[in-house]
Amino acid sequence: MTITEKIIAAHCERDSVRPGEIVQAKVDIALANDITAPLAIEAFSSLGAGEVFDRNKVVLVMDHFTPAKDIKSAQQCKFCRDFARKHGIVNFFDVGEVGIEHVLLPEKGIVLPGDIVIGADSHTCTYGALGAFSTGVGSTDLAAVMATGEIWLRVPETIKFIYKGKLRKWVSGKDLILFTIGRIGVDGATYKAMEFTGEVIAGLPMSGRFTMCNMAIEAGGKNGIVEPDDITEEYVKERAKREYSVYHSDDDAEYSDVMEFDVSDLEPQVAFPSLPSNSRPVSEAGDVPIDQVVIGSCTNGSLDDLRVAAAVLSRKKKAKYVRLIVIPGTQEIYRKAMSEGLFEQMIDAGAVISPPTCGPCLGGHMGILAEGERAVATTNRNFVGRMGHLESEVYLAGPAVAAASAVAGRIASPEEI
Repeated sequence: MTITEKIIAAHCERDSVRPGEIVQAKVDIALANDITAPLAIEAFSSLGAGEVFDRNKVVLVMDHFTPAKDIKSAQQCKFCRDFARKHGIVNFFDVGEVGIEHVLLPEKGIVLPGDIVIGADSHTCTYGALGAFSTGVGSTDLAAVMATGEIWLRVPETIKFIYKGKLRKWVSGKDLILFTIGRIGVDGATYKAMEFTGEVIAGLPMSGRFTMCNMAIEAGGKNGIVEPDDITEEYVKERAKREYSVYHSDDDAEYSDVMEFDVSDLEPQVAFPSLPSNSRPVSEAGDVPIDQVVIGSCTNGSLDDLRVAAAVLSRKKKAKYVRLIVIPGTQEIYRKAMSEGLFEQMIDAGAVISPPTCGPCLGGHMGILAEGERAVATTNRNFVGRMGHLESEVYLAGPAVAAASAVAGRIASPEEI
């Protein structure tokens, strides 16, 4: 079996499962946020469920519109807050201790290798970087999970992606996944597990692995996953507060497809509007003037990402009339970035530092685009109207290209500046 199949089988208390089977699996973590949780809570109540299945395993994170941007978002958060208080939800995160959910949960050791994590958010697939099976569902499905602690699944087929070679300077996990989605399309892995492996992945830090698994959904994937190794163990051992299981794919595991890429010559990538698959090397971007740069999100809000951006911005100034918004993924990342002097470099360059929030990624707040404006963002989606006006445009890139573009006032490679 593949690692994905082994995790699912273990949570069904079965020796094996095969792609296409419908199974009922036990869930380790059930997750929702301030947008999706209210719908799940309403559905939970309509089921007549008295209590959540486990107050330690239901996680609520107020990250999309917090601090509340308006009355409606304040009501959403209050609704969640009241539910958390009523049910004694242990892992409830609000203003002051909140972080972007998919950065926060691994940092807190809430998600661990071998887990099944079900979240009412499509980027729940992020946790596959730890060797967990994690996927997004609708709020009503999550309500049933909150009540029963179980989920029905169709066991996905797996595509194996093997990355060979050695990455060039400034090339990161974001570039690998944009390149991959560009090759297979936004539906190239529909309802399939995307298993990332090879010598390049073995040398990739956890931050890059989180980024790749985070965007598996942008290729239609059911989940993204990386087999745990020493890098995973180093990350997890300081954070884990409970036992966990490590799984690996068998040598004779069956895959629906195996794709190999030599990425030694890969350049930093940019995904042009309005699909993540519309990616191309930054050298082929042409002259695209921009109005805003966003560095952050659940995709690229790690300390590593901020370090890269600060290195590019050091002793430079952003272009006039370009807004540079930096959003650390969690309070802990905020603290470390501040203590390392990264914020000083960024502020000297003309950036504004936001508290942790999903904010502009979904067109929520902290950086909405006006008609005709263009943004380079380290976020995960560039659909029409994703960050604001329907006539605005979003270009996806890693933190190095985003920072360089802020300085140049147009899409630019860090090599240029």
